[in-house]
Amino acid sequence: MKRFATILLGITFVLATLALVPSAFGATTNSTAPVTSSIPGSFGKLLGAGIAFGLAAAGAGIGLGQAGAAAIAAVVEKPEVRTTALIFVVLVEAIAIYGFVMAFIFFGQAT
Repeated sequence: MKRFATILLGITFVLATLALVPSAFGATTNSTAPVTSSIPGSFGKLLGAGIAFGLAAAGAGIGLGQAGAAAIAAVVEKPEVRTTALIFVVLVEAIAIYGFVMAFIFFGQAT
């Protein structure tokens, strides 16, 4: 699983770099002509929004799986730690919400 996540993260960074760097698509700078690219400028921002939400949701899913399993095990052994376990699960879920908010911020800049 870690190998797959590492490969996926590497591919994501390569695609983000290609989308955000106009010179990667053959754009040239000339003192008389503006920089042109084969992709629109908002594409990189939309790609960034997708990456922000996708990675935040993936990280929250992995963290929630581990924290949820540990919380259930702790509550089975000691029922009085139910509130503390729930707080940790909620904190992990907040990561996905932060990614969602960042995606909306990027999307708002792209339009």
